[in-house]
Amino acid sequence: MKISPTLDTEFLPAVLWNREFEKTTNENNAAVTLGLLRDDKVVARRSVKISSDPDSSFRYIERMLKAMLWSTGGNRILIAGPDSLVEQLQKHYSESAVGKFDTQVIGEKIFLSTLSVEKCSADQIQEPTREAAALGRHLDGCRIGFDLGGSDRKCAAVIDGKVVFSEEIKWDPYFETNPKYHYDGTMDSLKRAAAHLPRVDAIGGSAAGVYVDNEVRHASLFRGVAADQFEAEVRPIFAKLKEAWDGVPFEVVNDGEVTALAGAMSLEDDAVLGISMGTSLAAGYVTPEGNITSWINELAFVPVDYRPNGPVDEWSGDVGCGVQFFSQQGVARLAPLAGIEFEQDTPFAEQLVEVQRLMAESDPRARSIYETIGACFGYAVAHYATIYDFRNLLILGRVTSGEGGQIIIEKAEEVLNTEFPELATKVSISMPDEQMKRHGQAVAAASLPMIK
Repeated sequence: MKISPTLDTEFLPAVLWNREFEKTTNENNAAVTLGLLRDDKVVARRSVKISSDPDSSFRYIERMLKAMLWSTGGNRILIAGPDSLVEQLQKHYSESAVGKFDTQVIGEKIFLSTLSVEKCSADQIQEPTREAAALGRHLDGCRIGFDLGGSDRKCAAVIDGKVVFSEEIKWDPYFETNPKYHYDGTMDSLKRAAAHLPRVDAIGGSAAGVYVDNEVRHASLFRGVAADQFEAEVRPIFAKLKEAWDGVPFEVVNDGEVTALAGAMSLEDDAVLGISMGTSLAAGYVTPEGNITSWINELAFVPVDYRPNGPVDEWSGDVGCGVQFFSQQGVARLAPLAGIEFEQDTPFAEQLVEVQRLMAESDPRARSIYETIGACFGYAVAHYATIYDFRNLLILGRVTSGEGGQIIIEKAEEVLNTEFPELATKVSISMPDEQMKRHGQAVAAASLPMIK
């Protein structure tokens, strides 16, 4: 690294590790083609070379597949490559704890099918087709927009694109075992917003997690609910809410998607990657054509640090995932390294508030935390650019509040200018303005459904 993170000097950027590995390969090495499918449709494809070192080659391919699985999403992996590599990967996804997490969550929970690893020939892996939806930017009529987060739920009433009411209510859904808590809380917010409208023509919402056809497939908001109750009460929760509102047009997508859509609407431009550094790490993407994709964009689980002894994600058990760097968890991890001590049971949210208070007082310890996040983020941006085609990078979330957000941007830009100058000239990093912070997410969420 030419720019070393102040508090995390052992950070090993995925993008640099891949670059160095690729230098060890040549035309005589084995070629590998990877295909990620949703049932029978190819949604992502990569053709690479591997080296003569089987350990490094496995790590290179497995980490690449991890990024494909959690950014794009699919339930079938096709591999054209050596038998030994295919066998290693089949064993990884069926026997290792990290691989089984991907199998169970990506395959069974999100795409309702066992994740399979299949050997094939390269010509059997077609070029991917991207399914994109022209959701959003519908501002006509009386609408409700809501966002369900890990520490609060937001709701707004919108008439012809103008916010006439907005409200933020604290809640604590993460370890709530009764799904009625989630239903009642969301309904309460919707009713509060509806009280400020002459009628309700459409409802649009965003929430942390993965949503397919308005169904909850995987979401940390509901992690406390038992599996049987999840299937019966949580998976169809938004269908039940739609029914309660007389079947009005009702669309719910990942909160990162709405962040990216709000950014595109605010910037009046497309090709937007939105990154929200909050309770967890959320992401969303608007294509250069201005559409939302069917990708899952769960960058919280995409590895950005390839050191073997990196920070471990407590949920997936994997090492070096983005959530450990670009969220309030990342702030809490760095605080003791900066010399800021907290009581053992201090919630991450409270630790973040204290770090922000110290930053407002120009405490150098707090500044070093944001500089470290920014340096790691600069390398992560270069890694994300191998997955997404974007020219606008929007960052937001509680971690970016105050002066710390600008420090993150400045340090990330320093990394891009120093290590990746071509990317630096293409990508513009910004934070939302006050208007978008206050109302942009709600308006974007409200604009999701089309009134027929």
